[in-house]
Amino acid sequence: MFDRLRTYTRFVKMEHTLFSLPLLFSGAMLAAGRLPSWRLSLLIILAGFGARTAAFAFNRVIDRHIDQLNPRTAGRELPAGKMTLPEAWGVGLFGAMVYLGAAYSIAPICFWLSPFPLIAFIGYPYLKRVTPLAHFGVGLADAFAPLGGWLAVRQSLTDVAPALWLGAFTFFWVSGFDVIYATMDEEFDRRQGLHSLPSRYGKRAALKISGVIHVVAFGCLCALYATFLHTSVALITLMAIGALLFLEHRLSDDVDLSFFKINAVLGFGILGFIAAGMRGFV
Repeated sequence: MFDRLRTYTRFVKMEHTLFSLPLLFSGAMLAAGRLPSWRLSLLIILAGFGARTAAFAFNRVIDRHIDQLNPRTAGRELPAGKMTLPEAWGVGLFGAMVYLGAAYSIAPICFWLSPFPLIAFIGYPYLKRVTPLAHFGVGLADAFAPLGGWLAVRQSLTDVAPALWLGAFTFFWVSGFDVIYATMDEEFDRRQGLHSLPSRYGKRAALKISGVIHVVAFGCLCALYATFLHTSVALITLMAIGALLFLEHRLSDDVDLSFFKINAVLGFGILGFIAAGMRGFV
């Protein structure tokens, strides 16, 4: 049983929750001006865990035939035969049930709006079949995280402008680093007729486009700081985030470092930036 559980956690890349949880809590802190209650925090964690589990499982199911052909991904649990297709569907449905259950426990409005992130997560894997702008699909899916955190606290979209700036940052940040990730499959995508910025324009041009996208992302954070967060500590944290984005591109040849490690730190940097802007934290 424990072997199967380990297989399932590897299947959905549990560590990738590190990207979404700081954004969820950043949105919640913007709404509350402080950390949410323990009960609400636990429900936010469950919702984030469930949504990411469902997203990864359904993505792996949708892409299983492509993954089987790609030497980089052929060893994944589903194409390698370490899991069955019904098991993969079961993991995805379990994650969706946890997510929907947590949303329902938070507030009715969270439950009724909860399908939108799931639709985005399920839809974006199909985009690379039709457009090199597919990277913006995953950006859109993750941009719901800070909005979800805000909604969990306020249970309303009134005065939602701070969360919209944070959502815009997330959209451009995630879209930009997905371009970096796609450079690993440039030649494979081109041979298979799959669409991405690296396969369409080449690695060097795609990384330049990714850099422009991340400049826009940083601009969104600057707008959030200028409009809502007015502390010196927040400004210092903002500069540190800019440095991490720059470092991500300087080290883009090492995708494991730039995509996984730096972005994980950057996600918590965003949470620190929001906390630093809350006057009760400084």
